Amino acid sequence: MDINELISRRVRTLREERGLSLATLAELSGVGRSTISLIERGESSATATVLDKLASALGVTLASLFEQAGDGGAEPSPVSRTAEQPVWTDPVTGYLRRNLSPAAPSPIQLVEVVFPPGQRVAFETSTGDVDIRQQVWIIEGEMDITVGDGHWHLDSGDCLAMRVDRPTTFHNRGGKPARYVVALVTQANISNRRNG
Repeated sequence: MDINELISRRVRTLREERGLSLATLAELSGVGRSTISLIERGESSATATVLDKLASALGVTLASLFEQAGDGGAEPSPVSRTAEQPVWTDPVTGYLRRNLSPAAPSPIQLVEVVFPPGQRVAFETSTGDVDIRQQVWIIEGEMDITVGDGHWHLDSGDCLAMRVDRPTTFHNRGGKPARYVVALVTQANISNRRNG
C-alpha cells in the first residue's frame, strides 16, 4: 500500500472513531480543514510537523499514523518483516522514518529514522489525554535534540529518554546522515484517569 494512502486511511479512521468532524479536528490540531481533507483523500503528502499536530489532536503517537490496519478477523502478526514495514519521507526535509513494530498489540512502538545532514524538524507536541515517553538511541552520526528548555547533543551510541509533552526539535548539524531508533510507550494520562 502507498504510504500516503496508509496515512490517509489512518487519519480518517482515527477521526471517525473519535466522532470528530473535519472542522473539529482542524480546530483541535491547528491544521487547515482543506489540508486535512487532502490528506484523508491521499492527495497530499503532509510534513512531519503537520502529522505531529494531527496525531496530538487525535491523542495518538506520530508512529501510530503509519500503522497498518488488520485484515478483518485474523490475529495480527507478532512479526514485522522488513519489506512490509511502512517507510515515509518528509517532503520538506527528506527525513525518513520506518515503523519497525509488528501489527500485534503492544504498548511499545519502535521507529527507525534516517535524518539528513543540516536538516531540522520542530514538533509542537502536546499529548493531551495520553502520556508518551520515548527514548532516542543514536546508531550512526549525531543529533541535537531540544525538549522544552533542555538541550542535548547526542553522538553515536548515546541514548536520550524524554517525555513527549513539550515542543521538541531534532537537528542534525553534522555532515552526514544520522540514523537512530526511537522507542515509544503510550499510556493514559494519570491525571485524566483520576478525574475521569
